[in-house]
Amino acid sequence: MSVPETTLFDDQRLVGMGVRLLTPENANIFEGTFSLLHCAVKDDTLYRGVFAVLMFPIRHTDRFISLRYTDADDKEKEIGIIDELSAFPAEVQRLIRNTLVKHYYEQTLTRIYSVENQFGLLFFDVETQQLGRLQFVMPWRGDRAEDFGTNGKTLLDAFDNRYIIPDIAELPTADRNAFTSYIYW
Repeated sequence: MSVPETTLFDDQRLVGMGVRLLTPENANIFEGTFSLLHCAVKDDTLYRGVFAVLMFPIRHTDRFISLRYTDADDKEKEIGIIDELSAFPAEVQRLIRNTLVKHYYEQTLTRIYSVENQFGLLFFDVETQQLGRLQFVMPWRGDRAEDFGTNGKTLLDAFDNRYIIPDIAELPTADRNAFTSYIYW
């Protein structure tokens, strides 16, 4: 039985299993020395050099955000999870979004000129909102295309860069046909 997304972190059983929820009441997130993100957790410690990682489902860019740091042994460790970024002050929201931008390469697709399948890989020739025309390669697997909103998709290329199509129905017909001939789920 699956847990509804909206109540994923409301269940206190998860807290008992070691999931720490970060809220404005128990976490002070701020920019410190050298413009690094820091997080002071109530009744714990100050974490320096913090970064944010989006958890799945990735279509929720302001929910389910894991704050992490790298320890002295060069191991990535989780500090806790922000369920709703909007619960934090505007300055903290800006800082978290800035670290996400540094962590993720994300482009919004406006056109799909062609998609070719070779060797189990999809070769895309696309137009992006930010960088213009470019090409990328994506493994042809179901886990590389996630739903984005009601009618969109997020594509993860071979390097885990994200390409977002906000609404597939808004693509020109030829573009939509090129896309849906390979990404039909």
